[in-house]
Amino acid sequence: MYAIVEMAGQQFKVAKDQKVYVHRLQAEEGKKVTFDNVLLLADGSDITVGAPAIDGAAVEAKVVKHLRGDKVIVFKKKRRKGYQVKNGHRQALTEIVIESIVAKGGKKAAAPKKEEKPAKKEAAPKAAPKKAAKADDLKKIEGIGPKIAETLIAAGVSTFAELAKTDAAKISEIIADVRGNHVTDTWPAQAKLAAEGKWDELKKWQDELDGGKA
Repeated sequence: MYAIVEMAGQQFKVAKDQKVYVHRLQAEEGKKVTFDNVLLLADGSDITVGAPAIDGAAVEAKVVKHLRGDKVIVFKKKRRKGYQVKNGHRQALTEIVIESIVAKGGKKAAAPKKEEKPAKKEAAPKAAPKKAAKADDLKKIEGIGPKIAETLIAAGVSTFAELAKTDAAKISEIIADVRGNHVTDTWPAQAKLAAEGKWDELKKWQDELDGGKA
């Protein structure tokens, strides 16, 4: 039996006892995590597909350890301009092991026949809109730039509400690979104001901050 499931912003094909490396999760090592955005389940010849997700289905896993991926070198150069920049990046990852695949409440889809072309066209478009609707523009927080926003989203912190609930020390750990001296102390409080829609109060406070530092 295997499943196709979305974990930390990526889709994986997983089976029981399989080890998977995903973008850094906030769960502690040894803790169990559940992913309920299951897009497909397959048990032998029985295949169940979601629209886009399968109700009641879930993939349960255990966090083995947190680690960093291999270093990736990014080199930029402009000819005859005397410009060249070399940066290194190691992605923050979490190793998990799949413990079980739960298939409760899933509605089995009939196997499509060759002449049933419209059925295939309906399944594909429904899965696309779900991911884009969730993320907030984290760059509206004083001190957060495009690279930091990208790193936070990759780690599963994609909204103001999620950022507000994340400890400043944890944020610093997530963005440890991003170059620069980043002060994260005020980010959760700023995100809380943004999540509550208090933009005037947030703007007044940000005018007094310097790179997110009071």
